Amino acid sequence: MDILKKSKKLFLFVFVLLVVSQIYAQKSGTFSNDDLQNAFKLSYKYEASGQYKEAIDALTPVYSASNYEVNLRLGWLNYLYLQHKDAMQYYQTAMKIMPYSIEARLGYVNPAAALEDWAKVGDMYNEILGIDPNNSSVLYKLGLVYYYRPDYQKAYNCFEKVVNMYPCDYSSVLMFGWTNYQLGRGKDAEALFNKVLLLSPNDASALEGLGLLKKK
Repeated sequence: MDILKKSKKLFLFVFVLLVVSQIYAQKSGTFSNDDLQNAFKLSYKYEASGQYKEAIDALTPVYSASNYEVNLRLGWLNYLYLQHKDAMQYYQTAMKIMPYSIEARLGYVNPAAALEDWAKVGDMYNEILGIDPNNSSVLYKLGLVYYYRPDYQKAYNCFEKVVNMYPCDYSSVLMFGWTNYQLGRGKDAEALFNKVLLLSPNDASALEGLGLLKKK
């Protein structure tokens, strides 16, 4: 009986120790590589089959507010699960951990755009440009935000920079043409629309722009 009691006490002690260790690990953000890798592997498996809630739950045991990779992935999974506000919070946490992270900011844009919060989308693109001023993709997307706001002068500044870096980028040249058109710069718009026709023969949008210019 004494041996049985001792065994029960030892089991209880080990169990409590494991629980305390788990709680401490969650608070301190220290998990073993095996724990993290297994959790990520399981979450990928669920994501691949469209089980986004289960993919999120798979990461819960290894969550830490100080782990960049976990927060970044939870941002993505919550976005897929259409929990856009939660996704934005996880991306914000990731940005706090890695203040210069562009990928976390690009991730944040997805749920913000899904919520049609264009002010936050624009702010985040500007943050990225503060880190990487020549990010052509972000410049183009920010140009679109300004164009449809509409704020044609700011859109012009974005598209002009992209076209100077990538003179034969179809989408940027086209939008630069339309921005010039909206600003009343007919000759520049005409030259840009004609350039688009070199990049994309018989392009409907460029032909439409040229047609409108002829009516003026």
